[in-house]
Amino acid sequence: MSIGNETGAPRALTIAVLAMGGEGGGVLADWLVDLAEHNGYLAQTTSVPGVAQRTGATVYYIEMFREADVPPGKAPVMALGPVPGEVDVVIASELMEAGRALQRGLVADDRTTLIASTHRVYSMTERTAMGDDRVDSAALLEGGRVAARRFVAADFSRIAEDAGSPISPALYGALAATGALPFGRERFEDAIRRGGVGVKASLEAFAAGFDAAIAGQETVLHETTVRREVPAAASPAEASAAPGRLPAAVGPRLASLEERMAREFPAKCHAVLRAGLVRAADYQDVAYAGEYLDRLVPLLSALPDRGAASMEVLSETARHLALWMTYEDVARVADLKTRGARFARVAAEVRLTPAQQLEINEFMHPRLEELADAMPAWLGRWMMRSAFARACIGPFTRKGRVVRTSSLRGFLLLYAVAGLRGMRRASLRYRVERERMDRWMEAIVSLAAGQPALAVEVARAQRLIKGYGDTHVRGWGNFQRIMSVLPALRQADDGPPRLRALVKAALSDDSGRALEEKLATV
Repeated sequence: MSIGNETGAPRALTIAVLAMGGEGGGVLADWLVDLAEHNGYLAQTTSVPGVAQRTGATVYYIEMFREADVPPGKAPVMALGPVPGEVDVVIASELMEAGRALQRGLVADDRTTLIASTHRVYSMTERTAMGDDRVDSAALLEGGRVAARRFVAADFSRIAEDAGSPISPALYGALAATGALPFGRERFEDAIRRGGVGVKASLEAFAAGFDAAIAGQETVLHETTVRREVPAAASPAEASAAPGRLPAAVGPRLASLEERMAREFPAKCHAVLRAGLVRAADYQDVAYAGEYLDRLVPLLSALPDRGAASMEVLSETARHLALWMTYEDVARVADLKTRGARFARVAAEVRLTPAQQLEINEFMHPRLEELADAMPAWLGRWMMRSAFARACIGPFTRKGRVVRTSSLRGFLLLYAVAGLRGMRRASLRYRVERERMDRWMEAIVSLAAGQPALAVEVARAQRLIKGYGDTHVRGWGNFQRIMSVLPALRQADDGPPRLRALVKAALSDDSGRALEEKLATV
């Protein structure tokens, strides 16, 4: 197979592989070089390391030139990096990496075969955003479909995991299936065998990737798998918080509360309410789950009917009330870090074998405020006011500490801290949060009948209040500033969208400038 440029002269085959650390991008590049050199081609590979915000993303660039096309006594000059518009094959190990290839112009609609895995590994900016700042996966898929000459997309990460292999063999198999390179499937597989490492698993992943790409060339697989923090073995509380994983039923301990829910509350809200019951009970106890329903009764009584607007008010309030009632304190954080499900998830993520030992180090930096919040209300208030208490406790809170929860000592330490949930109802934080929730619920109840759209936005404003430490302080401050202008928004015809814009501004940056600019217009 001879490939020429506009003048008819032979040119190199060009391949760009965009992969993150630990995904085997270097191995894939080595296979491609070996494949070329054993089939009558000269080959060259280079790699350009990326930045840490993409977990060490690297661009591997390979050029292949057929030896038969090289004039006697001469050698081809090969580029050290991909040139926009002149890449034959782009392989992206993750959907955002495919987007970066599109942004850089590496994908051309008259030339490039784009192979992309549709799973997501969130970038640092997505992870640290105060709100939901995830990139739209559907837009990335549409961009690949429009920009590439041929677009093959599937969840090659899941395919590789099923084969017990890194993602690179699955992507390599997809490349073989496209026919973009002048080599048969057997030649591709021979390169894996010559590598001599993990041959069996690699060949299984190669075959699975090959089959997925054959199907993907006919119809791009639009079902995008997004990696979430909630594993299959998650706790009831974690499962209830995950989108699409609302519990269909509760256990026997909550059966009486579920009967009450079915008797008193509209069926349209049962899925959210059931998740709230499970989450509240997991956070504290069954009585606490009962308090969850008790807090919603005044709102239910204030609703004028069972129409769509009223049901939206109830559902959104129930959802955010469950989140607020399960606020993160030191006991909650310690509890989640010592659960068996968490150890199982971490072991699965690192593919722990029976011959290996897992060590988990937790970085913790509790402040005086978090310690005072966990104490009985009277003691916590004294700790916050007392200079003596600050002087005594300050030295222990200035620096963060590493706790190894995989060790007996570290596990028992956090397990003891998790036991503070037993005195949570008497704690300073509980008293403070209960008063704040009551004022928030009163505002929603007062709006439910006459201004349901504004009531929904007040309920959703709770998403500003999350986390602990500085994150919680900042979120609560923003929430207070927004609620301070609620009386003015109640008088405005466009109150709901303006409140929604204020919340969005508060989530857009952590400096507070965007929110202050919006508040100045109210």
